[in-house]
Amino acid sequence: MERRTFVKVSLLTSTVTSFIDPLSEATAASDTQQNANPEFYELRIYSLKNARQRKAVETYFQNALIPALNRLGSKNIGVFTEYLPQGFTKLVAVIPFNSLDDYFNTSDKLASDAAYQQAGADYLTAEATAPSYERIDSSLLKAFALMPKLEAPEKKPRIFELRRYESHNELAGKKKIEMFNQGGEIAIFKRVGLTPVFFGETLIGPMRPNLTYMLTFDNMEEHDQNWKAFSSDPEWKKISSVPEFTDARIVSNITRMFLIPTAFSQI
Repeated sequence: MERRTFVKVSLLTSTVTSFIDPLSEATAASDTQQNANPEFYELRIYSLKNARQRKAVETYFQNALIPALNRLGSKNIGVFTEYLPQGFTKLVAVIPFNSLDDYFNTSDKLASDAAYQQAGADYLTAEATAPSYERIDSSLLKAFALMPKLEAPEKKPRIFELRRYESHNELAGKKKIEMFNQGGEIAIFKRVGLTPVFFGETLIGPMRPNLTYMLTFDNMEEHDQNWKAFSSDPEWKKISSVPEFTDARIVSNITRMFLIPTAFSQI
């Protein structure tokens, strides 16, 4: 091969490689993420009626449940109270599990954990005349394919937004999850600053079919600014205009809560 031809071929190969490598890396990263085993989350919402109950539940989590679950392999356990509550606050907990077996075996393991039983005795043995809480609303969630693991943010003062999207039937619910995953909505969230902590499909719990996810912001000003950026984003407008992804066809109700972490929350 003549030198001139060799140089041209070498330059062309180098140019093509520079375009292919980033795409290959992105594809490989996406494949790796989708192939990761998804976590499962228990989402608990405690109904409380006074400060005594709030203290009882918070003390139980801080001194008994979180240490015990950490010993069993559940990490990044979040415990939150409502931001600017109306009436008395609720307490919200997010408990990650590595597998369904871990979730279903936890109760038996806690029952045989002497340190947990001792530390949580006041909560666990509360009298009917002075309960530790009114009720627990509990759901079991499965992490989304494109965000199979909870991503705990940097520890600093911040707020969280917990959002639930309900659908009118199971197929519509699956379509909304597809919109987040293959449709690219999660990627847009991250790009515009709607920083996700987790996404989960509700397997067991009230108001099914639904999905639930959590976002975090430094403050409400950042919250408003980043949601505005999302709603005006060209890629979001493109995706949301696809007939099969319109809210009218796949989302029947949206609820949200604003939360702040307790001092001992691991999120």
